[in-house]
Amino acid sequence: MSLKLTDIVKRFKTETVLDGVSLSVGRGETLVLFGPSGAGKTVLLRLIAGVVDPDGGTIEIEGRDMDGVEPEDRGIGMAFQNFALFPHMDAMANIASPLTARRTGREAIAETVGKVARMLKIDHVLHHKPKELSNGQKQRTALARALAGAPQILLLDDPLRNVDAKLRFEMRLELPRLLRSQDATVIYVTQDYKEAMALGDRIAVMNGHGIQQIGTPEDIYLRPANIEIARLFGDPVINLLDVVPEAADGSGGVQVRLSDQPVALVGGYAGTVGTDCVLGLRPEAMRFVDPGTPGAIPVEVEAETPLNEKTVTLTLTQRGREIMVSRPSGMPGPDQGTAYVAVDAKDALLFDRATGQRIAPGAHSPALQEDVA
Repeated sequence: MSLKLTDIVKRFKTETVLDGVSLSVGRGETLVLFGPSGAGKTVLLRLIAGVVDPDGGTIEIEGRDMDGVEPEDRGIGMAFQNFALFPHMDAMANIASPLTARRTGREAIAETVGKVARMLKIDHVLHHKPKELSNGQKQRTALARALAGAPQILLLDDPLRNVDAKLRFEMRLELPRLLRSQDATVIYVTQDYKEAMALGDRIAVMNGHGIQQIGTPEDIYLRPANIEIARLFGDPVINLLDVVPEAADGSGGVQVRLSDQPVALVGGYAGTVGTDCVLGLRPEAMRFVDPGTPGAIPVEVEAETPLNEKTVTLTLTQRGREIMVSRPSGMPGPDQGTAYVAVDAKDALLFDRATGQRIAPGAHSPALQEDVA
């Protein structure tokens, strides 16, 4: 089923939690709601489910306005953070409850519950009651219940939050396959950017009472709408350096300076020359190079941290600005003293320093002052 929200407003007393939120989700699509705690993600799910009513705007499912439609009549499956398991039922009965309500046959129930329970690795606790389950097992039981009903719209509120790291990684691989097989329209809430990128066909980044950006995982990571989103996606965090672009001598292009060395910007930023900007460089978009390499930027190595699959090096520019450089684990690199780095200019991002908004190539930014990078 398709889902469409238009200008949704929700207030609690004098606090506005959601202000003019609009989005649409296509049939069979998984949309991830991503953002910090308090951004309104769970409230938005509850509005869609019909648990609470909006103070403004419309919610449509398959083109039908949900105003006045009860939760049980919306064809929605839910798994919320508070589990909401029936305490007097064992895990199997909890998972089977949507099937039992539809009077599904006993054999079909056993087959469906067993399949979902094995996938979520809770088949060994099916006869335990909620009070006997760990929080992680409760969370997976609530998720299994939502999946077992094969709803046309599935609302998942951070369903892997209490799951251990190994199973969480496995579920990032398994869940997309299961969701595709059910052809459900899915709204998935998480605060884990890796989970958002792994599970979402699209990601809606929420903050400040609304949605700041909607796009594919690639769009969000490579073309974040603003500095705030750029910081939320990536580990280690993106390097952000105050710069003022300048015209490159003789080439007609635009450049910025790091350690007094010119770094060319790719894509046509002529409108930003002489304005206050912020240069965004992902740590993996930088690499150590030999002295004398064209475009090499001198830095001082401060510290090195191995992080399993990668090694992160903290460096300082000649003006004392911190730059983190990431390289695959096992790849050689300097661990002290003077070193040189090169920038993959095509991956550089430019933001308006005053507003924090990303400047698209060819656009103009209205700031002004001196370069302090």
